[in-house]
Amino acid sequence: MDCLPNAKFKAGAVHAAPVYMDKKATTHKVIALIHQAKSRGIRLLVFPETFIPGFPYFIQCYPPLKQASALAQYAEQSVVTRGEGATEIAAIREACRDNGVAISLGVSERVAEGYTLFNSQVNIDTDGEILGVHRKLQPTHVERAVWAQGGGATLRTYKCSDGYNLGGLCCWENCMQLARQALVEQNEHIHAAAWPSLSTMAGFEGTANLQIEALMKSHALMCQTFVICASNYVDQGCLTWMEENFGKQELVREGGGWSSIIHPFCRVLAGPHEGGTERILEAEIDLAELAAVKVWIDAAGHYKRPEVLGLKVYKRPLWGEETVEEFDVGT
Repeated sequence: MDCLPNAKFKAGAVHAAPVYMDKKATTHKVIALIHQAKSRGIRLLVFPETFIPGFPYFIQCYPPLKQASALAQYAEQSVVTRGEGATEIAAIREACRDNGVAISLGVSERVAEGYTLFNSQVNIDTDGEILGVHRKLQPTHVERAVWAQGGGATLRTYKCSDGYNLGGLCCWENCMQLARQALVEQNEHIHAAAWPSLSTMAGFEGTANLQIEALMKSHALMCQTFVICASNYVDQGCLTWMEENFGKQELVREGGGWSSIIHPFCRVLAGPHEGGTERILEAEIDLAELAAVKVWIDAAGHYKRPEVLGLKVYKRPLWGEETVEEFDVGT
């Protein structure tokens, strides 16, 4: 039966800092936040970019030759998402299943039995099953020294048990118009937008949060989707770790982050919340409201003019451990 999505449920955006460079402790924090979401009736919880083990702010602050040992530590603290080595993700999946909470979790992903890293979103359903892992297509600026480029096989939406299609992008990947349209073509209903703290970086203080707000509202309206935007912030633990490993710096400060939940017609449903105070933003998502929006504009249907405009997404697996079955590539 072909049914339009009409579920009504509560969703949440995590505005929080990880236990920096400690994947085990941050895994415990993720599980605690899932329990907290359950107690508040939240069915879908979106986490910030690379919440495990934290965003590598040190790449913005110190010379490359000083970063080698830290990048090795970062690889050790990154997580495997599948197979026997996926200890942290297995514990998180169990928490999702026990609490009936679906999540989109930002992680630094390490390939099993290897050293290659990806900036990824692990999407887990309410039954604890992994829906799929999205790998950021284009790491930004000096992020390219940390993460490899993801492929089109992971640029997709996932059908969740509550009846909606979940998609997501990481940080300035949300600037990639064709990546956004690729999710539109797959009828994205809810967009998980994962961000680090940009407004604490030198030169971005007065602009970063304005950029994020503009991008998130733009995606909501242009793609006719609910947007759940989750950002981390820089805490003292992160700053202390960098100072102990590299010395003093003045390019990244404490605080930052911009989190919100936005309606497809750009109405703010929760937030925005900024700064160094932990919070789960929550809002009711009524998927039936998509129908009224689509009357006006439907980027996946009557508004896209396929005889004039087209998009080609290359979905073939890009990396050796990716398989057609694993990523459901299709044709």
